[in-house]
Amino acid sequence: MHKLTKPKLVKIRSANQSQKYGIAAFNLKELIKKGCHVLKVSSSGIQVCLYEDGTVVTEEYFRNLPDNTELVLLPEGQSWNGLVHEINQVLGFDRHTDLLISAAKDLLSDEQSPKRRRILGDLLRNLRDNSEVESREQDKEWFEGIDARFKTKSAYMKYNCESRVRGYLKEVDGYTQTIPNAKTKSEYKKVVEILTEKLKAARYNGTYFDRSEKDVLRLCTEEGWFSCQGAFDENNCTSLHSINPYGNRESRILFSTWNLDHVIEKKRTVIPALAEALKGCKSGDINVDYFYKLLFTRENLKLVHIVCHKKGAHELSCDSRKIYKRVRKTVK
Repeated sequence: MHKLTKPKLVKIRSANQSQKYGIAAFNLKELIKKGCHVLKVSSSGIQVCLYEDGTVVTEEYFRNLPDNTELVLLPEGQSWNGLVHEINQVLGFDRHTDLLISAAKDLLSDEQSPKRRRILGDLLRNLRDNSEVESREQDKEWFEGIDARFKTKSAYMKYNCESRVRGYLKEVDGYTQTIPNAKTKSEYKKVVEILTEKLKAARYNGTYFDRSEKDVLRLCTEEGWFSCQGAFDENNCTSLHSINPYGNRESRILFSTWNLDHVIEKKRTVIPALAEALKGCKSGDINVDYFYKLLFTRENLKLVHIVCHKKGAHELSCDSRKIYKRVRKTVK
């Protein structure tokens, strides 16, 4: 065991303070003594950890540390998990958000690295959060470009969802023109009319995006946070995508790139299956509720981030046992 011929220069701090102090010490014992004196804490049970990852510093480890290594002095019973601690500090910075925004802006103005600019930009976007306010008067910037008839964020978000669902209905209706058989086309139109009435009664399921609705009716938290539900063939989102379009204008615009993805595909599968089922049948034979759920409800819709939206064929089919109100017997 070799002894140091000159003192090791390190920087120390406590877990609860960001201020750092320079200390020169020949060994760990001396470091703890001097460090506790500077930090005005008892040396009983003190341990020393690396600032960056929380590794406990032993005497041997101390001798091999490079100068100016940042260390944390921890009293007995306290732990340090490295930079994770600092991240938690930032996440818990709600009371000082304005200061954090100001600091991030200053860093961004001088930053040249595209990667670091992107990280700081994302941080600023999420810090500029006005999700707690609802009306146009309280957050005029959020409503820029939105028709004046919308007075609250929830009203607009409900309309946003309704518009998407109306688009699905339009696609179902548009398929009518591709059906060559007049009788089948007529029965198909009747089904579309029934679907339209059901959607009107359900207010086009606009509740999915409306944070003011009951929990069972919406896809977001009461604060307005949406979480990606993962690709159609996955149980959840491995990337943990989330967004709060109620927070600021940019997030509202970005949310438009999120998709309500049909697990059993609307164009490739559900609509053609409906038309096929009507060949030689009447609209009254069809289990319209089943097709309604597949086309317009959460039973077959997943909210997904654009990255999790797989556009290839899903290779899934409708349940033949549910297409008709009664299971049809095949003629032998």
